[in-house]
Amino acid sequence: MKKHNFYAGPSILPEVAIEETIKAIKDFEGTGISLMSVSHRSKEFEAVMNETEALFKELLDIPEGYKVIFLGGGASTQFMMVPYNMLNKKAAYLNTGTWAKKALKEAKGFGEVVEVASSADTIYNYIPKGYEVPADADYFHITTNNTIYGTEIKHDMDCKVPLVADMSSDIFSRPVDVSKYALIYGGAQKNFAPAGVTFVIVKEDILGKVDRYLPTMIDYRTHIENGSMFNTPPVLPIFTGYQTLKWLKNLGGLEVMQKINQEKANLLYSEIDRNKLFKPTVLDEADRSIMNICWIMNDEYKDLEQDFLKFAQERGMVGMKGHRSVGGFRASTYNALPKESVEALVAVMKEFESKH
Repeated sequence: MKKHNFYAGPSILPEVAIEETIKAIKDFEGTGISLMSVSHRSKEFEAVMNETEALFKELLDIPEGYKVIFLGGGASTQFMMVPYNMLNKKAAYLNTGTWAKKALKEAKGFGEVVEVASSADTIYNYIPKGYEVPADADYFHITTNNTIYGTEIKHDMDCKVPLVADMSSDIFSRPVDVSKYALIYGGAQKNFAPAGVTFVIVKEDILGKVDRYLPTMIDYRTHIENGSMFNTPPVLPIFTGYQTLKWLKNLGGLEVMQKINQEKANLLYSEIDRNKLFKPTVLDEADRSIMNICWIMNDEYKDLEQDFLKFAQERGMVGMKGHRSVGGFRASTYNALPKESVEALVAVMKEFESKH
């Protein structure tokens, strides 16, 4: 039976990226040495690192003055590194979910933090609007996509202070105007690579402006100056990420990817809205995530929740259980998920409806 992978992360990656990684684990670039055993200083791997950075810049059309670095520690470490490097007196945060809240909490250890708005009042099922960002903030932090609650900021906002974005779960899903951001970061395990590497896109002229001492490993400039090789980088995830970016380029780039992602999301949201058994958790269509689609049973069918999960699993749907804070169901429709998987899920939803 074919499996349809809707896990929120680590999540589905392109088959070609997985196959090329398997080959490299056995023999990396014809060296006769496994990718897992090769020196990160070898000319073969240095070429991979350089080409990965170049593809990052090409696909996202990153302007001059920005650097791309690859680190360990996941996005959660960036919750600390961002304020360490950028918060001198005051920072502003938009609280749109669990990860935004955690980032805000870490920043409080470095200075004053202003929560400009929050959607916690309704379990984060909308993106706040109409808020004001303090003009004297050192930066404004947003989380563009909220994997647990299924909301997404799908535009690049204008901001009068440096804008920082956690794009862990929607990077490469659409074109991004990088020039509007001072720093973009994210864990890799959604649209880029296996867990283990973190990407940071940073505008160089924002660095070196805080008064505090910066430990060597925490200073972004350390990793810029050393080409992400101050210490041993996560070699295998970077290689797989490189293969993923090549796949994306061959597909036609981010404009094509955005169109495919929108088609997948429209297909599933339309069925959720139509099907008598289900209802969406995010009501405002403008706020609905294209990457993580969340829904629950209608109130009168609440007792069928576990039955539907089992029904879907028996038909090859994997990773659909909603986060414990929301319940219900979640289908993550990341870049590598084929449209056929969404069509299969819609068919399962219709079949289940016909039985009830």
